[in-house]
Amino acid sequence: MSAATTRSRTPDRLCAEAVDLARAAAEEAAAPGVVGGHVSVVSEGDRVVTHFFECKDPAYRGWRWAVTVTRASRAKLVTLDETVLLPGDDALLAPEWVPWSERLRPGDLGPGDLLPTEADDLRLEPGWTGEDAPPPNSVVSEEMAELVEAEDADVTDRVVVPERGSIASVAEELGMRRARVLSRYGLHSAADRWDEAFGAKTPMAQAAPASCVSCGFLVKIGGSLGQAFGVCANEFSPADGRLVSLSYGCGAHSEAAVMPKPLRPAPPVLDSMASDEFLLRPAEDSGSVPVADLPPADLGHS
Repeated sequence: MSAATTRSRTPDRLCAEAVDLARAAAEEAAAPGVVGGHVSVVSEGDRVVTHFFECKDPAYRGWRWAVTVTRASRAKLVTLDETVLLPGDDALLAPEWVPWSERLRPGDLGPGDLLPTEADDLRLEPGWTGEDAPPPNSVVSEEMAELVEAEDADVTDRVVVPERGSIASVAEELGMRRARVLSRYGLHSAADRWDEAFGAKTPMAQAAPASCVSCGFLVKIGGSLGQAFGVCANEFSPADGRLVSLSYGCGAHSEAAVMPKPLRPAPPVLDSMASDEFLLRPAEDSGSVPVADLPPADLGHS
C-alpha cells in the first residue's frame, strides 16, 4: 500500500484548530493588512494541515496565503511548517511562456533587428546539392515536365496554346504579343520608385547584415529588371511580396544568424533538506528557544 493511500483525509483536530498560529505566521510573512479571512483547511497527511487565508493585496487578486502546520506523533504542541502565497481557482496568472520565435508576427521586424532561420527551415532548400539529377520539384526535372504537359493538356480545349519552340511561344514568353510594353523610360521610372521604397539607402537596408542578392527568400524575376530586382518571399520581412532591390536587406535574411534553441525557464527548486527555526513564544531567561517549540525536523540535531 502506497503512502498516499495511508494518509488520512480528515484534518488533524489540533492542527485544524491552530488558526491563530497560522494567521500569525501569514501576517509575519506578508505586508500589514493583506491577510484576510480564513478560507479553508486542507489535510495534507497525518498530522499535517494547511490553512488558507484570503489575500487582500490588489496585485494578487484571487491568491491565497497557505500556512502549513504539523505536530509530532503523540505531541500536543502544533508547530509551523511553511508559509507561501498560492494562486486560487480565479487567480490572476501570467500567460503561459511562449518562445520569442513563436511570438513573432509579420511586421514586427525593425531596422537593426535580426531574425535567425533554423537550419531545417521548411521554407528554404539547398540551392545546389552537387548531384547531377535535379530534385523532383525543380523546373527542369522530368516529374515537373510531365506535370506541365498534363496541365497543358487540360487547358488545350479552352485556350489556344502556342506550340513549344515556335516563334509564337517565344514571343508570348517575352511579352511581345501584347499591343504595348514598357518603354525604357517606363522601366527606369518604375525602378527608381522601387529602389526608393526597398533599396540600399533605406534605414532597414543600412542596418541589415547582408543584402537580398544572397538571401534564400529572394524570388528572381526575368527580363532586364531581374538584374537589379527580385521578389521577397519571407512573411516576416517588411518587404514580403514586394519587389525589392538586390542591394536591399533586412534582419530576416536567410543566412543572417543561426536560430538559437528557445530557452525555457528553469523549474522551481524546492529545498526540503534544510530547516528553519521559528520563535513561537517569547524566549526564556536563557535566551534560547525551548526544544518543544522547534519544528519536528529540528529534533535530534545538534
